[in-house]
Amino acid sequence: MNKSALITGISGQDGAYLAALLLGKGYRVHGLLARRSSDSMWRLRALGIADDVVIIEGDLADISSIDRALETSEAQEVYNLGAQSFVATSWQQPLLTAQVTGIGAMNVLEAIRRYDQKTRFYQASTSEMFGLIQRERQDESTPFHPRSPYGVAKLFAHWTTVNYRESFGLHASSGILFNHESPLRGIEFVTRKVTDAVARIKNGKQRELRLGNIDAKRDWGFAGDYVEAMWSMLQQEKPDDYVIATGKTTTVRDMCKIAFEHAGLDYQDHVVVDPKFFRPAEVDILLGNPEKARSVLGWKAKTDVVALIQMMVDADLERVGRD
Repeated sequence: MNKSALITGISGQDGAYLAALLLGKGYRVHGLLARRSSDSMWRLRALGIADDVVIIEGDLADISSIDRALETSEAQEVYNLGAQSFVATSWQQPLLTAQVTGIGAMNVLEAIRRYDQKTRFYQASTSEMFGLIQRERQDESTPFHPRSPYGVAKLFAHWTTVNYRESFGLHASSGILFNHESPLRGIEFVTRKVTDAVARIKNGKQRELRLGNIDAKRDWGFAGDYVEAMWSMLQQEKPDDYVIATGKTTTVRDMCKIAFEHAGLDYQDHVVVDPKFFRPAEVDILLGNPEKARSVLGWKAKTDVVALIQMMVDADLERVGRD
């Protein structure tokens, strides 16, 4: 019998790419999906897999629906990607972020502990947990200092994963993923906000792009590469935590330059720095050290930031032109 997997947050960027990867490996793929008023299946349709996954309605805040999803899917692997994942929103909705992003992970782990402790678990941790960085390059031993309610909630989920691994012997691993983007990225995230604006400006539908701290530095990779690391973690004999990153950093300013130049534009003619987009507590630089993932998992990023941003601009140019 083929393996069965359950993905929370299957309609998100990572969930869609992971579902496609697992389907390609012969898995039966199930997705836990909270009912929302907006169309949340567009990414699965974009990858041509919407009809190939089994959707189970449920919510991370409702442990009974997680129990039902485990029973229905008979999953040997659970990937917890569901979260309130937009950092800016976490200041506006801190309690919701804590409930879904933090307690939600504990709900899944507790459901697995009660249902079948042989089930393997992946937690989507984040570089935002490092926050006010303690080392120039962040690896698995770097101290955490989150700078947003989102980072705090993710840190709770991360340490809960470690605790259930050590306390109950669960095969529970965390991927501390640095920023990863794609044409499927939500429009609220800065990379996609930029590439969408480039396409709209190129097509005469927009004149300027307003951003916050464009000198912030991030380690940006391609989400399609990063989901391969998630799968690899659950194939290991022993569970562990891994930093997943490119090991290179780029400013928002340089990312804008790459995106606008790819469309034959000059970012300086269109980008406006607007103080209202600055975070209450800024994370100035994040730079990951993926050496452990390379040596243990045999994983490394395949797509550099220039190719990534150009891919996203091309996709948005096609979409805006079509619309």
